[in-house]
Amino acid sequence: MHLHSRIVVVFVALIASVSFAEDKNALTADELVSKNIEAKGGAEALRVLQSLKLTGKMLVQQGQIQLGYVQTKKRPGEVRTDATIQGMTIVQAYDGKEGWRISPLQGRRDPEKMSADDVKSLMEDAEIDGPLVDWKAKGSTVEYLGTEDVDGTLSHKLKVVRKNGDVSFVYLDPDHFLEIRILTQRTKHGAQEEVEIDLGDYEKITGVFVPTSIESGRKGDPDKQKIVIDKAESNVPVDDAIFHFPATASK
Repeated sequence: MHLHSRIVVVFVALIASVSFAEDKNALTADELVSKNIEAKGGAEALRVLQSLKLTGKMLVQQGQIQLGYVQTKKRPGEVRTDATIQGMTIVQAYDGKEGWRISPLQGRRDPEKMSADDVKSLMEDAEIDGPLVDWKAKGSTVEYLGTEDVDGTLSHKLKVVRKNGDVSFVYLDPDHFLEIRILTQRTKHGAQEEVEIDLGDYEKITGVFVPTSIESGRKGDPDKQKIVIDKAESNVPVDDAIFHFPATASK
């Protein structure tokens, strides 16, 4: 009995030491956020990046329709997207407080204010750094959920709960720690929706890596829109007026 007890004690000690070693080597949410910041180019490079202009094309209906695409972002949280087809330009903009749009394909050529629910996605688009950088200052919480397969890549999964209650699951590449997928769950007009964004083809722009391939759509929808960036410009002069609801338009 005495020998058996000693064996049990030694076995338990070994298990405890292995578990401790695994815990010690396991990454935390804070460590993954730090790795993500470094992967993007580092905190200083991100601070230097004050505006970003992305020019390319938007492909819809499985690539059968192509639109010209320009998106402009400016700190602290402004964004405008222009998509042009057959001489008509679709506009969505957010000035940090309210959002508006022009929808000529729906026969609405005048600017119109967007609802609080509709503007949620624009608030996320306005984040030059993504949802992880400065998450505390944004009023979010971040939790590490372990790893999960993303199209054959065992990726780190982080849960981000935003100040408005929306939840984004951010998947980081295990080798480079850059976002490869963001799955966002939000309530929109009383219904729950899940939007999936796949990010890839990162390129370095003034010291910061930004994705130049972006596919987005409802989770499970095989026909997602794809944005291909041909030109990315940093710190270009941007007139704040382009983000604001046009003063001449009726509210």
